[in-house]
Amino acid sequence: MSTMTLTAEEHADRRRRVWAIFSSSSGNLVEWYDFYAYAFTALYFAPAFFPKGDQTTQLLQTAAVFAIGFLMRPIGGYIFGFIADKYGRKTSMVISVLMMCGGSLAIALLPTFETIGIAAPALLLLFRMLQGLSVGGEYGTSATYMSEVALPGKRGFFASFQYVTLIGGQLLASLVVLIVQLSMTDAELRAWGWRIPFFIGALCAVVALYLRVSLHETSSADSRAHKEAGSLKAIFTNHLKPFLLVLGYTAGGSLIFYTFTTYMQKYLVNSAHMHDRTANIVMTCVLFTYMIMQPAFGALSDRIGRKTSMLLFSGLATLSVVPIMYAIKGVTSPYAAYGLIVLALAIVSFYTSISGLVKAEMFPPEVRALSVGFAYAIANALFGGSAEYVALWFKDRGMETDFYWYVTVMCAIALVASILMPDPKIKGYLHGHESDPK
Repeated sequence: MSTMTLTAEEHADRRRRVWAIFSSSSGNLVEWYDFYAYAFTALYFAPAFFPKGDQTTQLLQTAAVFAIGFLMRPIGGYIFGFIADKYGRKTSMVISVLMMCGGSLAIALLPTFETIGIAAPALLLLFRMLQGLSVGGEYGTSATYMSEVALPGKRGFFASFQYVTLIGGQLLASLVVLIVQLSMTDAELRAWGWRIPFFIGALCAVVALYLRVSLHETSSADSRAHKEAGSLKAIFTNHLKPFLLVLGYTAGGSLIFYTFTTYMQKYLVNSAHMHDRTANIVMTCVLFTYMIMQPAFGALSDRIGRKTSMLLFSGLATLSVVPIMYAIKGVTSPYAAYGLIVLALAIVSFYTSISGLVKAEMFPPEVRALSVGFAYAIANALFGGSAEYVALWFKDRGMETDFYWYVTVMCAIALVASILMPDPKIKGYLHGHESDPK
């Protein structure tokens, strides 16, 4: 009888954990959908807010606003990481999804340059900063929550759903834009159709908010009351080495991720001279393939170890970025473009599938959300958010291929960080009773 009771408890615990992963990751999907709706509609609203200049100049201006949104991430990472460690993961995640919803709705309603002049791009910048704060807090808190709630022995598999929904947000934004493209003329898209994806994002946030309110808290009262809870001083005093390592491999990981996802749509149009609708279809198929890769690579990390996965990512990325970028630029077939981008993202998947988990394993619970979120946000803002802007800057100056080498150098830095990182099987805060041995 006791065995049957224990089995029932185990099943109930499994259901609770799976539901928690679903609820937290659905909010993550909405957050990233809203954020990427901007990137995928930029081709259409750029002339509305930045009417002067050629297409590359307008894209540079919208990319600059996109990058500034990233620069707000360290502040968001600090604020929401502090809230998560001091007051609970759930509280932090509810506030972040509300903030993202507000920013998305505001952009959907924003008047153009023709209507209110210079105030239009200024307000666009303000709302992107608000969204940047939100996403800056979202990554660290959701990564921490999902790593803590995942089933022992399968943490790599379950934690991979953070990037399933992160990529799913990109995919959903791409799909929505594709449907809008197929339903409207180019003139309608540029006049008002680009606003539709932002309205949809704001509506979806209501569902995400409901699901997140139902979550249970994973941090303990003891960890929240700990004297070091949410303390930057404690991180820099007691956990500086892992913090620097996270900065190192996040810099390379974020840069290559945004190069082959967000920027790639524009690269196909602007450099490979592919029609914008064809490029959107290619990237929609790419993102779907990339998304369904994540659980497989996460499960693989449960078998081979996080450190091995990180070494495979950074080593292969360092060797392959330059030839793959050259090959994509010269493609004439959308099928070839799809295959090359998927190849690149398969390499990136060694990192993205366990991105949050491999960072969370390096810090104790009282500073976990702040450490993960703040370190990620700094590196992501400097190298991930600027990827599109830097790539377009190089192209604008006739030095496009130099960007390939820039990505390669940052992946080499990630390789060094991966070599130096401690093996979670030996030194991992989620190891033992709280985690699996990988």
